[in-house]
Amino acid sequence: MRFAFIRAHDQEFKILLLCRVLGVSRSGYYAWLKRPPSERERADQELAQLIRATHQRSRGTYGSPRMHAELNAQGRKVGRKRVARLMRCDALAARQRRRFKVTTCALPGRPVAPNVLKQQFSAQCPNEKWLADITYIPTREGWLYLVAVLDVHSRLIVGWAMGAT
Repeated sequence: MRFAFIRAHDQEFKILLLCRVLGVSRSGYYAWLKRPPSERERADQELAQLIRATHQRSRGTYGSPRMHAELNAQGRKVGRKRVARLMRCDALAARQRRRFKVTTCALPGRPVAPNVLKQQFSAQCPNEKWLADITYIPTREGWLYLVAVLDVHSRLIVGWAMGAT
């Protein structure tokens, strides 16, 4: 960890100064630079490459639990926490799909309201044409429904109401 910090900042500061501040020997730092990666590091790099490929193949939808299950299904026996650590290091996370929420319940056989305005959203005088819209607002106590009535001529809200139903 200290040696990696020194390597990351060796362009800004002298190596001798960094080694002195971090309390490590210069010879230890240079030995660390020449040392080949350990077996565990090589295995982690290989596994991280496999995780990236699987994550890309899943279009970014696999998180660490599903990635762990997929790797085990492929015959790679790895730990769940190791998979989570490698995914976190590569900034790989499951992309959550938004669920579709049905907001209306149209019953077949019920009459459809007639289109009285016929897409003509202009009025010659006030109170000639009104529009209404309803929306729902999630609160801690449940859904709150809000309806607003708009005068087409003045574009002002003429009335509104809120309720639990």
